[in-house]
Amino acid sequence: MTEHKIIIGAIVNNQFGVLMRITELFTKRGYNIDSLEVGVTDDPTLSRMTIVAMGDTQTEAQIIQQLSKLHDVRHAAIIPASAASVREHMLIKLKVGANTNAALTAMINTYGAKVIDFSADTITAEVTGAPESNDAFIEAAQEYGILEVCRAGAQALHRGSECL
Repeated sequence: MTEHKIIIGAIVNNQFGVLMRITELFTKRGYNIDSLEVGVTDDPTLSRMTIVAMGDTQTEAQIIQQLSKLHDVRHAAIIPASAASVREHMLIKLKVGANTNAALTAMINTYGAKVIDFSADTITAEVTGAPESNDAFIEAAQEYGILEVCRAGAQALHRGSECL
């Protein structure tokens, strides 16, 4: 079985310790979490988690089975990559050279990013897109000099009318 990206959506109780118990479940089974995002939903008693990990179909089934056993997990499901709208938020601080400001600004605009801070020698951009698009932005920004990168975890929803 080949490994692939597993996207897990979960609705959990918005309580102290829930995040620790879920990450502990992954740790005990030797699964690495590539991305983790959690935030409160429209119901303040519930949070929605998006967890991205690598594994095969057997791993997918085991993760969902184990998550479903936790009393704080209301619902957990695999969101197939082919049926997911996935976005990631990123802040990136770049060096500005004497002759690079215009080219750097053009690159930022090409990716639909926003300049949120600038100084004489740096530009900080906000980038939102698919993780692969953010990877491409980082690669393109290498030539200017990356000072800092802060990436939030991937967020994912089912496309169409299906909900978690």
